[in-house]
Amino acid sequence: MNIILMGYRCTGKTSAGLGLAERMGLPFYDTDALVEHMTQRTVAQIIAAQGWQAFRDAESEVIRRLSGTDRSVIALGGGAVLDAGNVECLKRGGLFVWLFAAPETIAARMERDAAGGAERPSLTGKGSVDETEGLMAQREPLYRRFADLAVDTTGIETHRVVETILSGLRERLPEEERTVGVPQRNREAV
Repeated sequence: MNIILMGYRCTGKTSAGLGLAERMGLPFYDTDALVEHMTQRTVAQIIAAQGWQAFRDAESEVIRRLSGTDRSVIALGGGAVLDAGNVECLKRGGLFVWLFAAPETIAARMERDAAGGAERPSLTGKGSVDETEGLMAQREPLYRRFADLAVDTTGIETHRVVETILSGLRERLPEEERTVGVPQRNREAV
């Protein structure tokens, strides 16, 4: 069983995913990082050169490959759930954890990311809070529908988010998948 982290950008999927994978002794995959590795371009470069659909196509290819893994933690890009095929691939062998935060929190995190050089292209051309509110309203019904577990990351430190996820997983994972902190055999990168 894979643990799939989904949610809007800057809700903590990567940082919580890394911590969760470490605690569970599982490999961690970030779909955005894998798209960048596969294409040898940043997300911003892909979008600038070929548009959002080229990024979404590359993302779907990465997700298709990841769907063949087992006992991994996978952080999805915020819009990955817009493609029903992505969800279908991962849902068969995965438990979906929805990370969410208040729009103001997300906007503040996006500003910190931009200051650190990790700026993401706008999807709508609006300001970060307006864009976040609009896209969250569009995506929230999907996140809510697919979520096996939901965690609010507003104002919560990463280690507490990880603990909350672990607590929720203990109730939802099959008995044989509940071993937390026991390193699993090494996996090759996808």
